[in-house]
Amino acid sequence: MLSRQIAIIDFGSQYTQLIVRRIRELGYYSRLFQPEELKETGHPAAVILSGGPRSTREEGAPDIDWAWLNSLGVPVLGVCYGMQLLNLKHGGQVSPGTKREYGPALMTPEGGSALFEGVSASQVWMSHSDTCTALAEETKVIARNADGVPVALQFGPRVFGIQFHPEVSHSHEGSQMLANFIALADDPPRFEMASFKDHLIGEIRKQVGNRKVVCGVSGGVDSTVLAVLLHEAKVPLRAVFVDHGLLRKDEAVEVQANFARLGVPIETVYCADRFLGALAGETDPEKKRKIIGNLFLDVFWDAIGEEVELFAQGTLYPDVIESASSGSIASKIKTHHNRVDRILDLQKEGRVLEPLADLFKDEVRALGAVLGIDHDILWRHPFPGPGLAVRCPGEVTEEKLRIIRECDAIYMERLRATGWYEKVWQAYAAL
Repeated sequence: MLSRQIAIIDFGSQYTQLIVRRIRELGYYSRLFQPEELKETGHPAAVILSGGPRSTREEGAPDIDWAWLNSLGVPVLGVCYGMQLLNLKHGGQVSPGTKREYGPALMTPEGGSALFEGVSASQVWMSHSDTCTALAEETKVIARNADGVPVALQFGPRVFGIQFHPEVSHSHEGSQMLANFIALADDPPRFEMASFKDHLIGEIRKQVGNRKVVCGVSGGVDSTVLAVLLHEAKVPLRAVFVDHGLLRKDEAVEVQANFARLGVPIETVYCADRFLGALAGETDPEKKRKIIGNLFLDVFWDAIGEEVELFAQGTLYPDVIESASSGSIASKIKTHHNRVDRILDLQKEGRVLEPLADLFKDEVRALGAVLGIDHDILWRHPFPGPGLAVRCPGEVTEEKLRIIRECDAIYMERLRATGWYEKVWQAYAAL
């Protein structure tokens, strides 16, 4: 993780990850923090307080140490809940609105604030039920909606609040507003993939030392980029590919050929009979998924056959955010495959390496391109861990798998021939 960033304080909004994304798209490094982690941001270049589902009027509502944050002297932007919290911190009041406002609204800037430089009257996206009803004398209104209600406030030279969400595409000039906000920061940290790759390699070498690294590869984008990155870092590496017999047509051969192209040696474990035997007679989808998941881990660890000094996995930033949010302000979304008991035990022992954990999916592809990975590998469609079993209702049999493989191969060939393969995120054939 880079030591300096534009810090996003997450109060639980469904849009919070988008703030991080938009800032990175503007070419600056940003990260998400929980409110209680405010002081762990170090000395950020700027801070954004996100929206959230709670009301600032509730007992026990999420809060921040404003005195500490203000002492940093950096630009601060409050979005929705964040604006209401800033209004309270500056002596204003927050009250229930006459109705919940959700959807598009017209925002008209006024007063020539730097936050709205180059921004005209335009559509923004609202999602709130409370409103700032009283303002401190020093607080300035810098934008209003069509009814004349304040929707943006300025609390100080570089402290702002906006009632709408600039991070969503429905706010037509939201990216310009975020760019204007970042421009107020002193030397904001740039985010460029070529230099970030060098940073990652340095961090990998520092964490690995002389230890041997083990990782699983599937041929998918994340594990491929991970393996190539580790190979580029020149650390001792064992990359293991498990062919569980539930892959697409000729996929094992394709994966092996791709890694040969990339110059990364992999070990292949062939165990189709073991998986099909374990699945025999089972028709319940959830039970099939558990059988495959548990057996895969058994096969993988058996193949390693030695004490794991360091286990590398392709955890991405959304996985980290969602796992970290469990039990906090944001709702738990799902339990991730990279947070199973064995992995958690290794984490406690400091034996898990997650070099991609600061990146979103499209950023992983960008990193892969910088690493020289071929375009066709980087743009392979995602494929579920349980493989074709999830596309096979009822009992999984060799004949059903054969039919699905042939259908899927025909479908993929037609998508490529018509130029549609990269236009869709995922496509598949199923029984």
